[in-house]
Amino acid sequence: MKTDIHNTIKLNGRQVDYRLVRSKTAHRLRIRVGVGGVEVIQPVARSTEDLDRFLKSNQNWIIRQIDRAKRIGSVRKTAVKRKNEILLRGVMTLVQVEKATRRRGTNKVNFANGALTITRGAISRTAPAKTLENWLRQQARREIHRHLEILAAKLKRFPRRVYIMGQRTKWGNCSSLHNLSFNWRLIMAPEFVIRYLVTHEAVHLRVPDHSKRFWLTLQSLCPEMERAKQWLRTNGDKIMVDLNQLW
Repeated sequence: MKTDIHNTIKLNGRQVDYRLVRSKTAHRLRIRVGVGGVEVIQPVARSTEDLDRFLKSNQNWIIRQIDRAKRIGSVRKTAVKRKNEILLRGVMTLVQVEKATRRRGTNKVNFANGALTITRGAISRTAPAKTLENWLRQQARREIHRHLEILAAKLKRFPRRVYIMGQRTKWGNCSSLHNLSFNWRLIMAPEFVIRYLVTHEAVHLRVPDHSKRFWLTLQSLCPEMERAKQWLRTNGDKIMVDLNQLW
């Protein structure tokens, strides 16, 4: 079980707000910094003094990542508002909203001719952004499960459960209970990137750490690993979009 606490600490003369997640399953202190803010994972066995020392020892890196996330968020917001576009399977795709010509109770998403059209139901109270997110989640679930089925057979390891989530600081995770979770935004990336990220977490079902054995196994199953990592370094911010900023 995890418990969340919101804390503040002074790093390099700046007040930094962070979300503290105290976890019974984590084995080490970890920091995640993204456009959604700072998150610190603390094993329940580690003390507050350990946590403060850990944050202070990494304060230069934390401040750099916070500044980087702010720059990415600023550029992302400007670009999305101007173009009404998102990446879909690695391709910039126009997103448009229209009213239903016939009476319709719910919203509907249609992908045709390289564009996404959200048709608003006459009496629907669901925002177009939420409708689009739900549709993208469905697409992501199908694609992720398709890759997992192949990988699980090769690895002879099967996840206990698979979750499609909306993490703000990571693409996926493999828990100590062999539950896999993936960010629904993966569907915005090209197929070779999705395959790499799904493979990364699937390999953790066999190799829990990031040892040499892990990377060799991953490379053998996904020869496009380095290409995918480079794509994420260059384009990762483009798929961490806020759909509410499209219109």
